[in-house]
Amino acid sequence: MNRHEPAAVQERYARRDATQDARRYSLFLDAAAQQAQQERLRAMATIWRAHGWTTLADKALLEVGCGAGGNLQDLLRLGASAQSLTGLELLPERAAAARSALPALVRIEEGDALAAAIAPASQHAVLAFTVFSSLLDAGFRQQLAEAMWRWVAPGGGVLVYDFAFDNPNNADVLGMSARRIRALFPQASCRVKHLTLAPPIARRLPAPLLAPASVVLWPLRTHRLVWAVKPA
Repeated sequence: MNRHEPAAVQERYARRDATQDARRYSLFLDAAAQQAQQERLRAMATIWRAHGWTTLADKALLEVGCGAGGNLQDLLRLGASAQSLTGLELLPERAAAARSALPALVRIEEGDALAAAIAPASQHAVLAFTVFSSLLDAGFRQQLAEAMWRWVAPGGGVLVYDFAFDNPNNADVLGMSARRIRALFPQASCRVKHLTLAPPIARRLPAPLLAPASVVLWPLRTHRLVWAVKPA
């Protein structure tokens, strides 16, 4: 395992174009990003209802790599309680943005997730959205997955959303297929959904066509949402 992987992640993020990222992933400016978010929210709710949950209000939920807090805000919209939410974020500026955007009751911890003080079996769900694809060291990736698995209570699960294919234009990321995600959680029972119309295509479509195109062009969905359930 490369013990310097967190620092390497910081270096890779520093190389990214922050202005381009802000435009590309803006729910206000980018219709494709908005469609992807709405599709993801519906899929999350569907998975958790099928799991037998009728509310998120009584669930302890943690996100690894919470960024500026967008996914935690979505959990609040789905009915989660602020005092039951935790976000872990490596990058200081993103952790600060999350604290600013979220209710004070949401716990935000800054730094390496492996050093976070999370009690074993304390979470109903642990989320990692486009996290594993940013970890190029296989040993560190596996160690993080094992930590997340420890944090999950029996009967809960890990929810992973990530893109399934390598990006030939970006050597700083690794495609995380459903097979790769399953391998990180060998003891889990997994449910997989294919989501998100290929962004280069989606960004070229008029907003009214995005939802139907995502249905019709389902083979061009590039991301996987995997619900990895821990045996009760």
